[in-house]
Amino acid sequence: MEKAIGIEEIKKLIPHREPFLLIEGLENISPHESATGIKDVSLSEYYFQGHFPEKAIMPGVLIIEAMAQTAGALVMHSLGKARNNNLVYFMSIESARFRKPVFPGNRMLLPVSVKHARKETWKFKGEAFVNNELVAESIFTAMITKN
Repeated sequence: MEKAIGIEEIKKLIPHREPFLLIEGLENISPHESATGIKDVSLSEYYFQGHFPEKAIMPGVLIIEAMAQTAGALVMHSLGKARNNNLVYFMSIESARFRKPVFPGNRMLLPVSVKHARKETWKFKGEAFVNNELVAESIFTAMITKN
């Protein structure tokens, strides 16, 4: 198990950039098995201007996207691939549940685990926690493609 990688290494693995890069690091990395993404939610995030100005709440779909970015970085890291000629795309999202809102100032921990992997298709279970409380969860599938 590897301890952690930071944002610069993540940028070598997935193509996302600010303002759409939604994770700052990965920790507890077990290649081909699991990793935990880290997202520090800031009031300066672009989506808080409209969601919602009087009570800022992180959109659920972006929580799922942060899980997916964690999974994509795990896959590319596990396979030793740089993002140059490879991309990871969503294929499906199942069983998404949102249990509690996520607010500016929260730190989300995003554990993802591989449920199934065959060739280019990987299925994951993802969760999001704030202060050790489950705030969201989903099962999702992604595919690695050549750019």
